[in-house]
Amino acid sequence: MPASLPRLLSALLLCASLTAGPKGKVPAPAPKAQGPVVDAARLAALKARSLGPAIMGGRVSDIAVDPASPDTFYVGLATGGVWKTANAGATFSPLFDKQPVQSIGAVAVAPSDPKVLWVGTGEANDRNSSGWGNGVYRSTDGGATWARAGLEGSRAIPRVVVHPKDPAIAWVAVMGDLWNPGGERGLFKTTDAGKTWKAVLKAPGGLDIRVGCGDVVLDPSTPDTLYATLYARQRTPWSFSCGIAASEGQDVGGIYRSTDGGATWRKLGKGLPTLTGRIGLDVSRSNPNVVMAVVQSDQGGTVGIDDLLSRAGGVFRSEDGGESWIRMNALNPRPFYFSQLRIDPVNPQRVYVAGYMLHVSDNGGRSFREDLFGKVHADCHALAFPKADPPKVEPPAPGEPALPPVSPRLLLGTDGGVYQSYEAGQAWLHLNSIPAGQFYRITLDDSTPYRIAGGLQDNLNWVGPSRTRSKDGILNSDWTNIGGGDGFSCAFDSQDPDLIYAESQEGMLHRFNLRTGELKTLRPNPAEGQPAFRFNWNAPLFGSSHDKGALYLGGNRIFRLTDRGENWKVISPDLSTRDPQKTTATGSGAETYGVVYTLAESPVKAGLLWAGTDDGKLWLTEDDGGHWTDLSAFVPTPARGQWMSRIEPGRRDAKVAYLAVDAHRAGLYAPLVYRTADSGRTWQSLAANLPPDVPVKVVREDPVNPDLLYAGTEAGLYASLDRGANWVKLGGLPAVAVDDLQIQPRERDLVIATHGRSLYVLDDISPLEALTAEVAAKPLELFPVRPAEGAYLLPGWEDSAGRGIYRGENPPEGAVLTYWIRDLGDEAPSLSITNAEGQPVATFPLPRTPGLGRVAWNLRPTKTLLTEYGGLGPDKFVRPGTYTATLTLGAAKVQQKVQVTIAPGIETR
Repeated sequence: MPASLPRLLSALLLCASLTAGPKGKVPAPAPKAQGPVVDAARLAALKARSLGPAIMGGRVSDIAVDPASPDTFYVGLATGGVWKTANAGATFSPLFDKQPVQSIGAVAVAPSDPKVLWVGTGEANDRNSSGWGNGVYRSTDGGATWARAGLEGSRAIPRVVVHPKDPAIAWVAVMGDLWNPGGERGLFKTTDAGKTWKAVLKAPGGLDIRVGCGDVVLDPSTPDTLYATLYARQRTPWSFSCGIAASEGQDVGGIYRSTDGGATWRKLGKGLPTLTGRIGLDVSRSNPNVVMAVVQSDQGGTVGIDDLLSRAGGVFRSEDGGESWIRMNALNPRPFYFSQLRIDPVNPQRVYVAGYMLHVSDNGGRSFREDLFGKVHADCHALAFPKADPPKVEPPAPGEPALPPVSPRLLLGTDGGVYQSYEAGQAWLHLNSIPAGQFYRITLDDSTPYRIAGGLQDNLNWVGPSRTRSKDGILNSDWTNIGGGDGFSCAFDSQDPDLIYAESQEGMLHRFNLRTGELKTLRPNPAEGQPAFRFNWNAPLFGSSHDKGALYLGGNRIFRLTDRGENWKVISPDLSTRDPQKTTATGSGAETYGVVYTLAESPVKAGLLWAGTDDGKLWLTEDDGGHWTDLSAFVPTPARGQWMSRIEPGRRDAKVAYLAVDAHRAGLYAPLVYRTADSGRTWQSLAANLPPDVPVKVVREDPVNPDLLYAGTEAGLYASLDRGANWVKLGGLPAVAVDDLQIQPRERDLVIATHGRSLYVLDDISPLEALTAEVAAKPLELFPVRPAEGAYLLPGWEDSAGRGIYRGENPPEGAVLTYWIRDLGDEAPSLSITNAEGQPVATFPLPRTPGLGRVAWNLRPTKTLLTEYGGLGPDKFVRPGTYTATLTLGAAKVQQKVQVTIAPGIETR
């Protein structure tokens, strides 16, 4: 299948959705635009602040070290972009934020020119939550700028290797789309820095629609000698298969070798098993005749998720350049998620295998131990060896001969971020300053400051503040772990602020007490002998806004919990299609299918619930589950039968709802987002000018302005001021997946949960809510200002703790003033603030930029109105009271009042 075909199919189906409704009916016309049409530049001042946290890291795909400077290395995140450190991990900076994709599979530094970087986008692990990419990128200035370098249809790239002497020559292993056949797959080579590519290894007989290249390594002494693997895989929402199960029964996987730079290949077999799946490779740097592999094989039968030992696969070693192999050990933990093996660069007997933990061998792979794993996050994916101090010599055990030296410095990438060891793995330091958390869902409370609780991929559930009163900002230590495994939905108790309900995979609901630390499991379970309940990996959970003591939890049925979760009842039948062929997968629960994935309560009408399933069913009840109406047949054609990603009931009209559908698992990457105004009987597409190949994950209606919508997509945050007729990027986020959005009703803050870059807050969206077509037509507008309180921030350790501590951003101190300028002529705009007597206390020159603008006034006089020497000092607050802000452009002026209070006991001017 040509790489362009899936995109063409998406476009055709999207067009069809605009012209045909269910059962041939023509849908109602798209909603009439009510708001202004603005571009992103006019909303650029509304920049979200990065809240963090960074304490839990996020899944790391790859680590690449600068060969000329071991303290410089690059981290590729599964869904959070590329990060660089030049000081051994003390600080990191993002390099990839301006690119249109943030899912990273591989990073490589050219050995002959470390300023040349190659990035393969698209995580290559076979997770149900894996992101995807759009090809290869190349930088010639250490990551300051990037250029597209081809293979746009690759979707997932596990490895890039660069020729040791020519930075324009590279080989790229391409796994292809995890969910759908076709696209680019196999091993590709370029000799002109990515201008052109040639497929040098792929599966025969048309099997390359499912079979890709799982790994590639170079012989460091003879770069024309390469080893590569072929690997077939196929995920569906209800299953995962690999090897011959995904390649029409043909055993085409395995290890291949080329001695002419990839022009010709020979499959290696002597001593290797058949029926192979995913394989990880490495070549010894100190003895290139040693090649090792961790091999998945179904020869002799498959094994379960918790079994670390394969029946016929495991760790294999060749000492003759791949001509013959010896099975050293049966170790092969969870191949679809790991399959990474590394040989110590200075010691070919020291071997590491990544898995749930880091396994290490000192005898060439014959035996492994796990004693390096203490205090390191589970699930290891990347291991690199920076050149540093002389190799470490391990002291021998009593009666044992001395061991050869090993590389002392290791970099380890896990599901919880990056770790560094200077003691060959005996001790680790967590480099927890990258805000790479992979949030799934969040919820907010109404405390002051309000709190955010949410769950993350393989990183539990956490609760933390939206702001602090410290100059340190929001630290990792400000967040509290409230338990779980993989974390998902949370809910604050409506009566007790110290009680939080949190959910982990497959509906594992628990209640956590912040006062006492007590954790109690609350998951509903059927009586013995009854059919089991099914829950999605990410089951929906929320607290009712009408019945303050009730919680709702979605599985294949809907559950209503009361009495702090102690009691529950089923309020629905099985709402799925109940296909028995798609509800039988074993494993971690990630393939549990035929369940409610999105569940929401109308804020307008008590008892009105919407439910959508992962297998395409859409339901409505108006009597709290007494009766359910199946609306699936009314869903527009492209979205019908697809994964219902999110339902958003209207905030003002009980008949209004919004539906986001994510059909990428079926090969449709188009944005599918709809609105109904008649309780789901007809739907109007709101996709408009959203990117044509980016699914929508969540949609929210603003609670104040129903024409204002927010959409979290696979590639960032968008807003529409005209009810979906036009969309524009918002918040200044990178193109990271936005999995959830919540609005804090008192503060009017938009809280953004990303799957790869933790949390962001767009403070005070009320000006955006007020930006109607009438307001946008005015030459000037100054929006109402939230009341502001003056209080000194606690000093913290901002100036003494070093740069390596992660600090989330607090909102600006004082009053934030937001204005609108339609057009700029020759005049320069300005903003001034006067007290009740009309005396100026602050003046602000403004940038010559039309659109929305923001100014933060810290409630002190500005320097333009202070005497530099003497006087009362620059850090004293103004007196409490009502102030007047005036926006001026030429002869035009607009004003707003600013209400200022000062914390008790503070001396003012």
